[in-house]
Amino acid sequence: MAVGLAMDAAAVAVVRGTLTPVLRLRHFLLVGLYFGGFQALMPLAGYWAGAQAGDRFAAWDHWIAFVLLGVIGAKMIHEGVSGELQPVATAGDPFTPRTMLPLALATSIDALAAGATLPMLGAPLVLSITTIGIVTALLAAAGLALGRRFGAMLGRRFDAVGGVVLVLLGTKILIQHLTA
Repeated sequence: MAVGLAMDAAAVAVVRGTLTPVLRLRHFLLVGLYFGGFQALMPLAGYWAGAQAGDRFAAWDHWIAFVLLGVIGAKMIHEGVSGELQPVATAGDPFTPRTMLPLALATSIDALAAGATLPMLGAPLVLSITTIGIVTALLAAAGLALGRRFGAMLGRRFDAVGGVVLVLLGTKILIQHLTA
C-alpha cells in the first residue's frame, strides 16, 4: 500500500526535479518532508475523518485532488508553451511552501482515503503511517533526482510535460474514484 500511495508524490517530485538546475541536500529534504510528511499524516486524518464523516468526506476527496492538480498542472503547461517562460536561473524556487503545500496536499488525498480503510485491514496505525511516510519520502527523493536528469536532457520546456503529468494524475484520481 505504501508504494502505491507514494507513486503520485514521486511523479510530482520528478516534475520538481526538472525545474531545478542544481539539486542540493535541501531540495531532497524538502521533498521528503513535504511529500513523506503529508503521506504519513493524511492516513491518520483519514482514519479520523472516516470515523466522523465517513461517506460525506469520501464523496469529495477525489474532486479536491483533481482540482488542485489540474490548476497547478495548467499553470505549468501555460508557462511551458507561452513566451512568458523565464530562464531557469530566474524562475524562482520551485520548493517554496506556496508551491509545495498544495502539491503535497493534492498527492496525499488518496492516502487520506486509505487511512479510513486501515481499521478494516487490521493494520497497525502507527506502523502503517510510519511506513507510508518513509517510503514516500524515499521514492520522492529518487523521483527528484530522476527529474533533474530528464530536465537536463530535455530542456526547460519540459515544464509543459510536467504540467500534463499533473493534470493526468488528477484525472486518474478522479476516474478511479468515480469508477470504483
